[in-house]
Amino acid sequence: MTQTFTLIHMSDVHLGPIEGFHWRYWNIKRGVGYLNWHRGRVRIHRREVANLIAADALAQGADHIAVTGDLANIGLPGEYGAATAWLASLGEPDRVSVVPGNHDIYTARLHGASCLDTWAPYMRSGGDWSASEPVRFPFVKILGPVALIGLNSAIPTPLFSAIGRLGEAQLADLATCLGRLKAQNLIRVVLIHHPPLPGQAPPRRALSDAAAFGDVLDRCGAELVLHGHNHRDTLLWRSGVPVLGISAASAGRPRHDEPLARYRVLRLSRDEGGTRIVSITRGLAVEGGEVVALDERELVAPKS
Repeated sequence: MTQTFTLIHMSDVHLGPIEGFHWRYWNIKRGVGYLNWHRGRVRIHRREVANLIAADALAQGADHIAVTGDLANIGLPGEYGAATAWLASLGEPDRVSVVPGNHDIYTARLHGASCLDTWAPYMRSGGDWSASEPVRFPFVKILGPVALIGLNSAIPTPLFSAIGRLGEAQLADLATCLGRLKAQNLIRVVLIHHPPLPGQAPPRRALSDAAAFGDVLDRCGAELVLHGHNHRDTLLWRSGVPVLGISAASAGRPRHDEPLARYRVLRLSRDEGGTRIVSITRGLAVEGGEVVALDERELVAPKS
Protein backbone atom coordinates (compact mmCIF):
# COMPACT_ATOMS: atom_id res chain seq x y z
CA MET A 1 0.00 0.00 0.00
CA THR A 2 1.31 3.46 -0.93
CA GLN A 3 2.07 5.67 2.07
CA THR A 4 1.26 9.39 1.72
CA PHE A 5 3.24 11.90 3.76
CA THR A 6 1.76 15.37 4.25
CA LEU A 7 4.25 18.22 4.59
CA ILE A 8 3.40 21.87 5.30
CA HIS A 9 5.72 24.52 3.86
CA MET A 10 5.67 28.12 5.06
CA SER A 11 8.28 30.86 5.01
CA ASP A 12 9.14 34.52 5.70
CA VAL A 13 6.95 34.92 8.76
CA HIS A 14 8.63 38.20 9.85
CA LEU A 15 7.11 38.16 13.31
CA GLY A 16 6.51 41.51 14.97
CA PRO A 17 6.70 43.65 16.92
CA ILE A 18 10.42 44.42 17.11
CA GLU A 19 11.22 44.74 20.79
CA GLY A 20 14.40 44.86 22.86
CA PHE A 21 16.44 47.01 20.45
CA HIS A 22 19.06 47.96 23.09
CA TRP A 23 21.98 50.24 22.23
CA ARG A 24 24.43 47.34 22.46
CA TYR A 25 22.80 45.76 19.38
CA TRP A 26 22.99 48.96 17.36
CA ASN A 27 24.76 49.24 14.00
CA ILE A 28 23.89 51.00 10.75
CA LYS A 29 22.27 47.98 9.12
CA ARG A 30 20.02 47.28 12.10
CA GLY A 31 19.12 50.97 12.32
CA VAL A 32 18.06 51.09 8.67
CA GLY A 33 16.17 47.81 9.07
CA TYR A 34 14.37 49.15 12.12
CA LEU A 35 13.31 52.28 10.20
CA ASN A 36 12.17 50.19 7.22
CA TRP A 37 10.04 48.07 9.54
CA HIS A 38 8.24 51.04 11.04
CA ARG A 39 7.93 52.93 7.74
CA GLY A 40 6.30 50.08 5.82
CA ARG A 41 6.81 46.46 6.76
CA VAL A 42 4.89 46.75 10.04
CA ARG A 43 1.72 47.36 8.00
CA ILE A 44 2.38 44.35 5.75
CA HIS A 45 3.68 41.62 8.03
CA ARG A 46 1.01 41.13 10.66
CA ARG A 47 1.31 38.80 13.64
CA GLU A 48 -2.42 38.06 13.58
CA VAL A 49 -2.11 36.95 9.94
CA ALA A 50 0.82 34.66 10.78
CA ASN A 51 -1.28 33.16 13.58
CA LEU A 52 -4.23 32.69 11.21
CA ILE A 53 -2.02 30.89 8.68
CA ALA A 54 -0.53 28.73 11.45
CA ALA A 55 -3.96 27.75 12.77
CA ASP A 56 -5.14 26.74 9.31
CA ALA A 57 -1.94 24.76 8.71
CA LEU A 58 -2.39 22.87 11.96
CA ALA A 59 -5.94 22.00 10.95
CA GLN A 60 -4.62 20.08 7.91
CA GLY A 61 -3.42 17.20 10.08
CA ALA A 62 0.02 17.22 8.47
CA ASP A 63 2.85 14.88 9.40
CA HIS A 64 5.42 17.69 9.55
CA ILE A 65 5.83 21.47 9.14
CA ALA A 66 8.86 23.05 7.45
CA VAL A 67 9.62 26.76 7.87
CA THR A 68 12.26 28.11 5.47
CA GLY A 69 13.50 31.13 7.37
CA ASP A 70 12.99 34.80 8.14
CA LEU A 71 11.05 34.44 11.35
CA ALA A 72 12.89 37.55 12.63
CA ASN A 73 13.36 40.99 11.09
CA ILE A 74 16.67 42.49 12.27
CA GLY A 75 18.20 39.51 14.05
CA LEU A 76 17.68 40.49 17.70
CA PRO A 77 17.84 37.97 20.57
CA GLY A 78 14.36 39.11 21.65
CA GLU A 79 13.05 38.23 18.20
CA TYR A 80 14.61 34.77 18.47
CA GLY A 81 12.78 34.16 21.74
CA ALA A 82 9.44 35.31 20.30
CA ALA A 83 9.97 33.07 17.27
CA THR A 84 10.77 30.10 19.51
CA ALA A 85 7.41 30.53 21.25
CA TRP A 86 5.68 30.73 17.85
CA LEU A 87 7.46 27.57 16.67
CA ALA A 88 6.39 25.79 19.86
CA SER A 89 2.79 26.67 19.00
CA LEU A 90 3.25 24.71 15.75
CA GLY A 91 4.61 21.60 17.46
CA GLU A 92 7.58 19.86 18.99
CA PRO A 93 10.89 19.58 17.09
CA ASP A 94 9.98 16.09 15.89
CA ARG A 95 7.02 17.72 14.06
CA VAL A 96 8.61 21.01 12.96
CA SER A 97 11.83 21.88 11.10
CA VAL A 98 13.42 25.29 10.47
CA VAL A 99 16.26 26.66 8.38
CA PRO A 100 17.50 30.24 8.95
CA GLY A 101 16.95 33.17 6.62
CA ASN A 102 18.92 36.35 5.99
CA HIS A 103 16.77 38.33 8.47
CA ASP A 104 17.53 35.72 11.12
CA ILE A 105 21.30 35.95 10.63
CA TYR A 106 21.16 39.66 9.87
CA THR A 107 24.49 41.03 11.00
CA ALA A 108 27.65 39.85 12.73
CA ARG A 109 26.97 42.20 15.66
CA LEU A 110 25.25 40.02 18.24
CA HIS A 111 25.50 39.84 22.03
CA GLY A 112 24.02 36.63 23.36
CA ALA A 113 22.59 33.53 21.70
CA SER A 114 21.98 33.45 17.95
CA CYS A 115 19.03 31.82 16.25
CA LEU A 116 21.27 28.80 15.64
CA ASP A 117 21.38 28.35 19.41
CA THR A 118 17.80 29.32 20.24
CA TRP A 119 16.17 27.27 17.47
CA ALA A 120 18.68 24.41 17.62
CA PRO A 121 16.13 21.70 18.52
CA TYR A 122 14.30 22.45 15.25
CA MET A 123 17.53 22.16 13.23
CA ARG A 124 18.96 18.86 14.42
CA SER A 125 19.40 15.58 12.61
CA GLY A 126 17.84 12.46 14.08
CA GLY A 127 15.86 12.56 17.29
CA ASP A 128 18.25 14.04 19.85
CA TRP A 129 16.56 17.43 20.14
CA SER A 130 18.25 18.26 23.45
CA ALA A 131 21.86 17.74 22.34
CA SER A 132 24.28 20.48 23.40
CA GLU A 133 26.72 20.52 20.49
CA PRO A 134 26.41 23.25 17.80
CA VAL A 135 23.97 22.75 14.95
CA ARG A 136 25.52 21.39 11.76
CA PHE A 137 24.26 21.83 8.21
CA PRO A 138 23.01 20.05 6.32
CA PHE A 139 20.83 18.41 8.95
CA VAL A 140 18.78 15.36 7.99
CA LYS A 141 15.46 14.25 9.46
CA ILE A 142 14.12 10.90 8.27
CA LEU A 143 10.35 10.86 8.70
CA GLY A 144 8.76 7.70 7.36
CA PRO A 145 9.22 7.71 3.57
CA VAL A 146 10.62 11.27 3.55
CA ALA A 147 14.07 12.69 4.29
CA LEU A 148 14.27 16.43 5.00
CA ILE A 149 17.67 17.97 4.25
CA GLY A 150 18.06 21.39 5.88
CA LEU A 151 20.61 23.88 4.53
CA ASN A 152 21.86 27.18 5.90
CA SER A 153 22.23 29.83 3.19
CA ALA A 154 22.13 32.77 5.64
CA ILE A 155 25.29 34.77 6.34
CA PRO A 156 25.88 38.18 7.94
CA THR A 157 25.85 40.81 5.19
CA PRO A 158 26.61 44.53 4.89
CA LEU A 159 24.02 47.28 4.45
CA PHE A 160 21.71 46.88 1.43
CA SER A 161 22.80 43.28 0.87
CA ALA A 162 20.77 40.13 1.46
CA ILE A 163 22.89 37.59 -0.40
CA GLY A 164 23.22 34.00 0.70
CA ARG A 165 25.98 31.43 0.46
CA LEU A 166 26.26 27.72 1.16
CA GLY A 167 30.01 27.25 0.79
CA GLU A 168 32.04 24.34 -0.55
CA ALA A 169 31.87 22.22 2.60
CA GLN A 170 28.08 22.38 2.91
CA LEU A 171 27.63 21.68 -0.80
CA ALA A 172 29.96 18.66 -0.59
CA ASP A 173 28.05 17.31 2.42
CA LEU A 174 24.76 17.92 0.58
CA ALA A 175 25.95 15.79 -2.34
CA THR A 176 26.92 13.00 0.06
CA CYS A 177 23.56 13.16 1.84
CA LEU A 178 21.57 13.10 -1.39
CA GLY A 179 23.46 10.04 -2.61
CA ARG A 180 23.08 8.16 0.67
CA LEU A 181 19.36 8.95 0.97
CA LYS A 182 18.70 7.95 -2.63
CA ALA A 183 20.21 4.54 -1.86
CA GLN A 184 17.64 4.24 0.95
CA ASN A 185 14.82 4.94 -1.53
CA LEU A 186 13.64 7.97 0.45
CA ILE A 187 11.76 11.00 -0.89
CA ARG A 188 14.43 13.70 -0.59
CA VAL A 189 13.15 17.20 0.23
CA VAL A 190 15.74 19.99 0.42
CA LEU A 191 14.97 23.05 2.60
CA ILE A 192 16.78 26.34 1.95
CA HIS A 193 15.90 30.00 2.46
CA HIS A 194 17.39 31.68 -0.62
CA PRO A 195 16.10 30.82 -4.10
CA PRO A 196 18.70 28.22 -5.02
CA LEU A 197 18.94 28.49 -8.82
CA PRO A 198 20.79 31.06 -10.92
CA GLY A 199 18.68 34.04 -11.98
CA GLN A 200 15.96 33.64 -9.34
CA ALA A 201 16.92 36.84 -7.51
CA PRO A 202 18.91 40.00 -8.29
CA PRO A 203 22.61 39.82 -7.37
CA ARG A 204 22.34 41.66 -4.05
CA ARG A 205 19.64 39.21 -2.88
CA ALA A 206 20.74 36.02 -4.62
CA LEU A 207 22.45 32.83 -3.52
CA SER A 208 26.05 33.52 -4.53
CA ASP A 209 26.83 29.85 -5.23
CA ALA A 210 23.54 29.03 -6.93
CA ALA A 211 25.38 27.61 -9.95
CA ALA A 212 27.22 25.18 -7.69
CA PHE A 213 23.97 24.17 -5.98
CA GLY A 214 22.43 23.54 -9.41
CA ASP A 215 25.39 21.33 -10.32
CA VAL A 216 24.82 19.23 -7.18
CA LEU A 217 21.16 18.87 -8.09
CA ASP A 218 22.09 17.82 -11.62
CA ARG A 219 24.52 15.16 -10.36
CA CYS A 220 22.72 13.81 -7.31
CA GLY A 221 19.04 14.59 -7.85
CA ALA A 222 16.30 15.16 -5.28
CA GLU A 223 12.54 14.88 -5.30
CA LEU A 224 11.71 18.42 -4.17
CA VAL A 225 13.38 21.71 -3.17
CA LEU A 226 11.53 24.25 -0.99
CA HIS A 227 12.61 27.87 -0.45
CA GLY A 228 11.39 31.33 0.54
CA HIS A 229 13.03 34.79 0.39
CA ASN A 230 11.25 36.18 -2.70
CA HIS A 231 7.79 36.39 -1.06
CA ARG A 232 6.22 34.89 -4.18
CA ASP A 233 4.75 31.58 -5.32
CA THR A 234 7.11 30.08 -7.89
CA LEU A 235 7.77 26.75 -9.56
CA LEU A 236 10.91 26.03 -11.56
CA TRP A 237 12.39 22.73 -12.69
CA ARG A 238 16.03 21.64 -12.64
CA SER A 239 16.97 18.20 -13.99
CA GLY A 240 13.41 17.04 -13.34
CA VAL A 241 13.40 18.36 -9.75
CA PRO A 242 10.63 20.84 -8.80
CA VAL A 243 11.94 23.93 -7.00
CA LEU A 244 9.08 25.62 -5.13
CA GLY A 245 9.02 29.09 -3.58
CA ILE A 246 6.24 30.37 -1.34
CA SER A 247 4.86 33.79 -0.39
CA ALA A 248 5.35 35.39 3.02
CA ALA A 249 3.21 33.70 5.67
CA SER A 250 2.35 36.97 7.42
CA ALA A 251 1.49 39.31 4.53
CA GLY A 252 -1.78 41.02 5.44
CA ARG A 253 -1.52 43.52 2.59
CA PRO A 254 -0.12 43.12 -0.93
CA ARG A 255 3.21 44.80 -1.64
CA HIS A 256 4.25 45.46 -5.24
CA ASP A 257 3.63 42.08 -6.93
CA GLU A 258 3.92 40.09 -3.70
CA PRO A 259 0.61 38.36 -2.87
CA LEU A 260 -1.15 38.03 0.45
CA ALA A 261 -0.12 35.40 3.00
CA ARG A 262 0.05 31.82 1.75
CA TYR A 263 1.47 28.41 2.56
CA ARG A 264 1.56 25.01 0.88
CA VAL A 265 0.24 21.58 1.75
CA LEU A 266 2.37 18.97 -0.03
CA ARG A 267 1.23 15.37 -0.29
CA LEU A 268 4.18 13.10 -1.08
CA SER A 269 3.96 9.44 -2.02
CA ARG A 270 6.01 6.84 -3.86
CA ASP A 271 5.12 3.61 -5.65
CA GLU A 272 6.44 1.56 -8.55
CA GLY A 273 5.75 4.47 -10.88
CA GLY A 274 7.94 6.89 -8.93
CA THR A 275 7.31 9.86 -6.66
CA ARG A 276 3.99 11.69 -6.74
CA ILE A 277 3.74 15.24 -5.37
CA VAL A 278 0.45 17.08 -5.03
CA SER A 279 0.74 20.76 -4.08
CA ILE A 280 -2.18 22.62 -2.50
CA THR A 281 -1.76 26.36 -1.93
CA ARG A 282 -3.83 27.89 0.87
CA GLY A 283 -3.93 31.50 1.98
CA LEU A 284 -5.75 34.82 1.91
CA ALA A 285 -7.69 35.67 -1.25
CA VAL A 286 -8.64 39.15 0.06
CA GLU A 287 -7.37 41.45 2.78
CA GLY A 288 -8.97 40.60 6.10
CA GLY A 289 -10.43 37.38 4.73
CA GLU A 290 -10.24 33.77 5.87
CA VAL A 291 -7.70 31.23 4.74
CA VAL A 292 -8.99 29.34 1.68
CA ALA A 293 -7.71 26.92 -0.95
CA LEU A 294 -6.19 28.91 -3.82
CA ASP A 295 -4.63 26.30 -6.08
CA GLU A 296 -4.12 22.55 -6.37
CA ARG A 297 -1.89 20.77 -8.83
CA GLU A 298 0.17 17.66 -9.27
CA LEU A 299 3.82 18.47 -9.93
CA VAL A 300 4.76 16.76 -13.16
CA ALA A 301 8.04 17.60 -14.87
CA PRO A 302 7.57 19.23 -18.27
CA LYS A 303 8.59 17.16 -21.25
CA SER A 304 11.72 18.40 -22.99
